[in-house]
Amino acid sequence: MPTDTDTVLTVSQLTREIRSLLEEQIGEVWVEGEVSNLRIQSSGHQYFTLKDAECQLSCVMFRGNAVRSGVRLKDGAQVQAHGQVSVYAARGQYQMVVRSVQAKGQGALQARFEALKRRLFEEGLFDQEIKKAIPKYPMTVALVTSPTGAAVQDMLNILTRRAPWIRVLVYPVRVQGQGAEKEIEAAIGALNQADELGLPVPDVLVVGRGGGSLEDLWNFNEECVARAIHASVIPVISAVGHEIDFTIADFAADLRAPTPSAAAEILAPDAEELKRHFEGTGRRLRSRANSIIEHQAQVLELMMRGALQTRPQRLLDEAEQRLDDGERMLPECIRSRLRDWSDMLVESQQALARYHPVKVLAEAGHRTELNSHRLGQAIQHRMERLRDRLQAKGDALRTLGPEGILARGFSFTMDSSGTVITDADQVKVGEEIKTRLAKGTLTSRVNEKG
Repeated sequence: MPTDTDTVLTVSQLTREIRSLLEEQIGEVWVEGEVSNLRIQSSGHQYFTLKDAECQLSCVMFRGNAVRSGVRLKDGAQVQAHGQVSVYAARGQYQMVVRSVQAKGQGALQARFEALKRRLFEEGLFDQEIKKAIPKYPMTVALVTSPTGAAVQDMLNILTRRAPWIRVLVYPVRVQGQGAEKEIEAAIGALNQADELGLPVPDVLVVGRGGGSLEDLWNFNEECVARAIHASVIPVISAVGHEIDFTIADFAADLRAPTPSAAAEILAPDAEELKRHFEGTGRRLRSRANSIIEHQAQVLELMMRGALQTRPQRLLDEAEQRLDDGERMLPECIRSRLRDWSDMLVESQQALARYHPVKVLAEAGHRTELNSHRLGQAIQHRMERLRDRLQAKGDALRTLGPEGILARGFSFTMDSSGTVITDADQVKVGEEIKTRLAKGTLTSRVNEKG
């Protein structure tokens, strides 16, 4: 029996403790194993068991995660599941809540897929500029696929039902297993040489198969298939798997169809729709043809009523009269044209005489001589005006300059160093000074200052 110090837990409390420990200590993990006891509920939730040779693990994947994973589980499939280990409290059972699933080995394949996709993209194999247009109304279609699969039957049924006039060639190849990619590559190359091989030349190729896992579709992810599609002169439609499946062939092809059936629907226009189109075109052609016929009939009727039918001799007489008029007017027209040409010739000769090089040079020489004479006269007149201005300036300078002032009886006195004396304090008594007159110089000595 529990003592007073022992803690007694309820089942719910213990279960919550266990769940907390599992979720915290283990957390999110990847688990690999074989699917068994798969059960898909109407709600979309999937319940299954992962097992190996010794143990098994209950798993649940809820609807949202199942849709996003894109993997169709089945008993016996080897998968890798990612999720969180927890406890389903209602049964006290630990389980894994799976968030995503991939086929065993899919991670490595996915890495190879991405690496090849990136390398071919960088080489330009997927550029939209090099994609060829798919013919709207092909007459010959080649299917590169398995001859026993459901995909080829679906395509044949659609093509024969919607467009029975299309010739369909089935080039049988393996679409799964080792070496299948080489068969697909060889088929594309052979169909591009159909004329040399004596085969009908296809207008378009469809390369595809039904759905499957990444491993099943892997042959369409091989580089040789992508390069064969890229090198094909004939437009290629890739129709591999289901709508959610993508392969390297899809990126290299001129057009990707989500399914093989969709590829057939693209190539085979509905016969009823075409029939309506052709009937409308026929009606428009008939209407146009009738309109043209009616117009030409009216023209013919008018011609039958015209003078050509009723009075042919009159038309002939009028034509002969116009011919006589033309014959009479022809000489005058010729003379008039000759006069015009003669006048043009005289005008040209006169223009040539006016602009003859000898005359042009003579006139240029005369103008040069005249301009030279005018230039000499202008220079002489300019020199005379400058000479007069210079003489006037000289007279003014002589009148207003020191010489003119001295000539009017003025003088100036300098000390012994030649400095002009303007103040008595500049000299001392007894100092010798010089006085400049208009003519000559006087030397004197200062006896007194006042």
